[in-house]
Amino acid sequence: MTDALVQVTGLKKTFDLSRPLINRILDRSGRQVVHAVDGVDFAIPRGQTLSLVGESGCGKSTVAKLLMGLTAPSGGSIRFDGVELAGRPAGSPPETRRRMQMIFQDPYASLNPRWRVARIIGEPMKSYGTHPDPADRRREVDRLLEFVGLSAADGEKFPHEFSGGQRQRISIARAISTKPEFLVCDEPTSALDVSVQAQILNLMRELQRELGLTYLFISHDLAVVNYISDMIGVMYLGRLVELAPAEEIFARPQHPYTRLLLDTIPDIGMKNRDIDRPAGEVPNPITPPLGCHFHPRCPHADARCRSEAPQFLPQGAAQVRCHAVAEGRLSPEPLRKAG
Repeated sequence: MTDALVQVTGLKKTFDLSRPLINRILDRSGRQVVHAVDGVDFAIPRGQTLSLVGESGCGKSTVAKLLMGLTAPSGGSIRFDGVELAGRPAGSPPETRRRMQMIFQDPYASLNPRWRVARIIGEPMKSYGTHPDPADRRREVDRLLEFVGLSAADGEKFPHEFSGGQRQRISIARAISTKPEFLVCDEPTSALDVSVQAQILNLMRELQRELGLTYLFISHDLAVVNYISDMIGVMYLGRLVELAPAEEIFARPQHPYTRLLLDTIPDIGMKNRDIDRPAGEVPNPITPPLGCHFHPRCPHADARCRSEAPQFLPQGAAQVRCHAVAEGRLSPEPLRKAG
């Protein structure tokens, strides 16, 4: 995409879980490597939201950390506004990293309990030199607190004096304090009550409209994803298996795993109770299945699925990693109503 602010190509991350060398020699065992992210490709246009969904351990949060430089990729490319970030030291280049910020899952653990809120929000501005004058920095902190629905007086309090939703508002104020263009949101509402989730999501959409922000949103909650997303990427064992506009994912899911996720949404009418759906548990990521990683749980798998990894190919408005879809063996589902 020519208008993409973020472009990720062939992104990989492996973790070596091997036992010490002497133990491997005695046991005559080899190395154990987890492919947490295994060749992920996506692009996020300016001002839009891409959400990554999938079961726990599929690699969503690892992708977020790779983009933010919190861990180094094992391979692939990460380009932000044309600047290559893969292979650079953490925090480099500073001017580009200033334009990228992150909202973490736990709104309490991500805030320093010994610092007052004004210092927490002002620290990024001090670090990047955007507001070197302390008085000017404090005025900007007060403005940001009011912008996210708190008061300027809250700057003198400590994080433990706030509720979970208020702490997440503080995290958002800190994230936008350097005037970023791109926010990575790693399950920012999962630790909150449903009513508070709605407030935070509405705040994030308002910020996106007013500041022109671009989001990478990580979540396992399909209702949240449906509300905030422009594009949705479905991950399974480190790979993207489907990437499509949000309305396309919810109306016409193609990959069997995407259909499985959508069928976890409560169905009061039980219209789909007799349909044969994928079942079983997620395989061990240390020894993933050959071929398509999803084939042990897929009722449409054949010999090719068990031996050859599918490619990530265009299928209408989507990109899908599935032999059954590419070969036309998997019939399209009836049009779903948007949830």
